[in-house]
Amino acid sequence: MESAAGINYEILYGDGAFAMLRVLLRRGMSIKAQSDAMVTMDTTMEVEGKLEGGILGGLGRLLLSNENFFFQTITAVTGDGETVLAPAFPGSVLDLEMDGTPYYVQKGGFFAATEGVTISTKMQNLAKGLFGGGGLFVLEASGHGILFVETFGAVHVVDIPAGKDIIIDNNHLVAWPKDIQYNLQKASKGWLSSVTSGEMLVFRFKGPGRVLIQSRNNIGFSQWIGAMFPSK
Repeated sequence: MESAAGINYEILYGDGAFAMLRVLLRRGMSIKAQSDAMVTMDTTMEVEGKLEGGILGGLGRLLLSNENFFFQTITAVTGDGETVLAPAFPGSVLDLEMDGTPYYVQKGGFFAATEGVTISTKMQNLAKGLFGGGGLFVLEASGHGILFVETFGAVHVVDIPAGKDIIIDNNHLVAWPKDIQYNLQKASKGWLSSVTSGEMLVFRFKGPGRVLIQSRNNIGFSQWIGAMFPSK
């Protein structure tokens, strides 16, 4: 499909856990992605590592939000070309058209973006960052173009109508608009029930707004793997 950003792209195997992104770029156009995302590219294209936001921006992603220091940028240099990108872990890819409304993206959620989309590091509210499980810092995507997010497992879009509240587990949260209202709260009325339920703290979003979530909990999966292969 051709986007408003002027690129043609297709999300391959989007109905499974092994999604890939195919992008057709006209000469002179670029796309940026997470480091090591490139699977194939035409010989008319070049890939290079770039610092989004300069050295301070790279350090912010690396030290504050646990993301890669460099992004990779693929450019159609000598002619039109096709590139295929893939996430490092099993899951889906979702395209989100940026119309000027910034989005927050949990660590590990950014996959790729077209020119015109800027990625920076932002600090969350102290309580949300310390107790939400995602850390104090998140990525902020802003500008105009297409943002591609990756998820662990399948992606699910939650459209929250105006006036409605919905509770979302932080470890299933992927991306949400900056201007949506949300608060951190206990999963149950009491602390004991919140802890023993396994949920502890959750986020309460108030519509209107669109929130992107993933079908699997990467923290829970890591703990399961750790239990299967305990250290000596």
